[in-house]
Amino acid sequence: MDPDLYAYPDTDRPWLRTNFVCTVDGGAYDAEGVTASLGGDADHEVFQLLRRLADVVMVGAGTARVEKYRASSSTSLALVSRRLDIPDDLVGSGLIVITTTDAPGDRISQLREAGVEVIARGEVEIDWTAVLAELETRGWRRILCEGGPTLHGDLVTLDLVDEVCLTIAPTMTSGDAPRIAHSRHPVTHGMRLGHSVAVGDVLLTRWVRDRT
Repeated sequence: MDPDLYAYPDTDRPWLRTNFVCTVDGGAYDAEGVTASLGGDADHEVFQLLRRLADVVMVGAGTARVEKYRASSSTSLALVSRRLDIPDDLVGSGLIVITTTDAPGDRISQLREAGVEVIARGEVEIDWTAVLAELETRGWRRILCEGGPTLHGDLVTLDLVDEVCLTIAPTMTSGDAPRIAHSRHPVTHGMRLGHSVAVGDVLLTRWVRDRT
């Protein structure tokens, strides 16, 4: 896959990119409730490329557990959790946890004692503007969010998503799989097509927020 297709723009602010795979009918999961099987080799190649290009990878703790995330030595990993229910095998030095100021204090202390850096911004709901500002102080402007749908929905609702990389898998499913962005607050934001590449029956697309 040509890295130039996914190059981050030269901006003076954080650029928030999200990456998802979905079925033809819009399901964010397969019949087993996971995404790994959907896009095949082409999607996996894009997944790895986007991680290499990012300064930090952000993901909900629930998604990290279901998809069996592992710590990475090459890219900073930030887990998002209000309840601080962090998978044990990810707890350790180098992990960042994003939460609220009213998250359980004893759990915050436990995580910090284990070497986890906790960023607490906002009460009840995460203050994402403050979080992005905090990431920028570290020089992290190339931000990649890998879900899940609820976290994505929160970011879409706040109009903080600059770009969506979406793989459309040649699969249809039934069941109750959510869309890639799930929220109680419906919004509509214009997007423009960055590119569309077919690899066999898999369609790799990139959509950029139209802020004109």
